[in-house]
Formats: sequence, structure tokens, C-alpha cells
Amino acid sequence: MPKQTKPGAAPQPGQPISLRTLGEYLNLSPATISLVLNNAPGVRSIPQDTRDRVIEAAAKFDYRPSFFARSLRKRQTFTVGVLVPELSDSYAMQVLSGVEEHLIEEGYFYLTASHRRKPDLIEEYPRLFLDRSVEGFVFIDTALEKSLGALPAVVVAGHRKIEGVTNVVLDQKRAAELALRHLYQLGHRKIAFMRGGSHSSDADDRWNCLMAVARDLKLVVPPEFVVQLKLRVSTPELGFEPANELVMRGADFTALVCFNDVSAIGAIRALMNHGLQVPSDVSIIGFDDIQSAAFHNPSLTTIRQPLYQMGTTAARILLQRIRGQAEFPDFVPIHPELVIRESTSPPNLKRNRIKRV
Repeated sequence: MPKQTKPGAAPQPGQPISLRTLGEYLNLSPATISLVLNNAPGVRSIPQDTRDRVIEAAAKFDYRPSFFARSLRKRQTFTVGVLVPELSDSYAMQVLSGVEEHLIEEGYFYLTASHRRKPDLIEEYPRLFLDRSVEGFVFIDTALEKSLGALPAVVVAGHRKIEGVTNVVLDQKRAAELALRHLYQLGHRKIAFMRGGSHSSDADDRWNCLMAVARDLKLVVPPEFVVQLKLRVSTPELGFEPANELVMRGADFTALVCFNDVSAIGAIRALMNHGLQVPSDVSIIGFDDIQSAAFHNPSLTTIRQPLYQMGTTAARILLQRIRGQAEFPDFVPIHPELVIRESTSPPNLKRNRIKRV
């Protein structure tokens, strides 16, 4: 409790500011100051004017509590590790934005690294995070192969049942239904597909769901209507060559389902190079609804993954698991949404068959 209300000697310039320093200035015990700054349960017994003086002094002298002292006291580091494919990837960055927002609100710090889809880095980085005493992991679009031991982990777009791992996953079957039924209702029956590469954690599940819905709609998908993404990049180049390959084959398709928005943007460029217009000659549908999808010309019709929400959900689950506050199933589903923009329209029945150029 305060001895007097007049402040004592102010700290000297450059002097480290600690609870003891603030106590000498305010004529209060360090314990009282700690109760106020940590908003501890016993703080209500301290008069409001005293609490105000503590907060004002802490702000005045830019007091920063010792991270190491806090960690030792609570036996926590308040740090998690986040692994992404590439820091420049729009999908990963929107998910990471949601992760970061929730961690900041909860007073947690995070370490992040990009593995560039290299298996050796996916194997090594979690060990490096462990060396830095993280309390858990968030993996974004990362094909995790095995358990990480006692520490909890949450994988965004994870599809493997692994001990200690919670997967936050989009409902890919619903996404496939939204995409193909949209094109089907517009009148498209000759629909081509880009199949994701094995390095993407969503690729196989998304493909299997698309083909299941295609069978339900009795759509014929001949081999010449399917191209495989080969590059491991996060730029429109991903879809440029596959779309070019479709045209060079002479495949007579009226719509193209792209693996993601980035590949869709590359596909539009390739089609334009062959004198084809989107959507009057070919309708294009993407996946993800990255931030640039609405501003591309034409703006992309796409399947929206609520990427920010997926990030906040992953961070919330991880912290609740760290604190032992809740149990979660192996898979936590997230619902997709169809966003209709300018890149899809009914097929042009008067157009000429696509020919190789």
C-alpha cells in the first residue's frame, strides 16, 4: 500500500526501469505495482487512484516487464512456431494474418519460417523451433508427415490423421459442388481441369472431390481435358503453361477449373495469348479468393476459403490446447463460399472450336 502520494526521485536517464525503480518513484512496493500491471485478482483491494498512478508512471517511463522473468514465473515462453511454404504466398499470408491477430490479442509471440516445399526443411525447422522453446506449432499448407511429440500442433489445410495434430480443413466436397454446379447451371458441359501438384497439401483431396461431383453431374472428363500443375511457385506462372498446353492439344473446352486463384490468373494470360477471351470464349473459376482476385481483369469467380478465419481458428485451437482448456477432433471443418464475378458466363454457342495456334 502507498506510503504517500508524492512521487519520489525520478529514474536517471538511461537507468533500467524495473518494478523496484517504479516502486522507489511511487513509494509503493514492487508487489503492489506487479498486481496492478498484471491486473491480478488482488488488484481490487488497491485504491483506484493508486492504480491510476502506477499505470501513468509505467507509461511515462516506458516500463517493459521482463520477458524472462514472466517466462520463469509461469514456466511458459509465450511463443509458438509457424511454418509456411513461402512468405510471399498470398494464401499463406492471409492465413498468417489471422494467426497473428489472435496471438497478439492473447499476448503471444511467434517465430516463422518458410520451407519452400523442401522436405528436408519441413523436417528440420520444427526442431529449430523446439530449440527456441516454442510451446506449439501452426503449419500452413504444409504436408506434415509425423507427430511432433508432446507439443500440440495445428495444421491449416492438413489431411493426415497424426497424433497430437488438429487439422483445420476446408470442406472440399462442398467446394467442388459449388464450383461445378455453378458452371453446370450456366450450361457448361465441356469442362477442363488443372490438377494440383503433390507438393500441395490440398491437391489430392480437392481432385478426388471434383471428380466425385463430376460423376454425380454425369460430366465426361476426357484425359485431354486434364493438365497437371508441375511448378512449385506461388506466381501466375503456375497456371500459364498448363493452360497453354490445353489449347495446344486442341481440347474443345468451354470452361476451366483452376487449382487456385494464382493459377487462374496465369491461365487467363495464356488464353489471351491464343486470342481467346474470358469469359466469352472460356469461363475460368479459381479457388481461395486471394486479395487480388476481385481486382484482376476480369475479376475472378472463385471459391472463397475464409483464410483469415482459418488462421484465427488455428491460433485459437492451438492456445486452448496449450492451456489444456479444450479437446478437439482430428479435423475441424471450415465452410467455403462461391463468389461470382466476371470470369464466368454461359458458354458461347457461336464460338469456333478452340484450335491450336
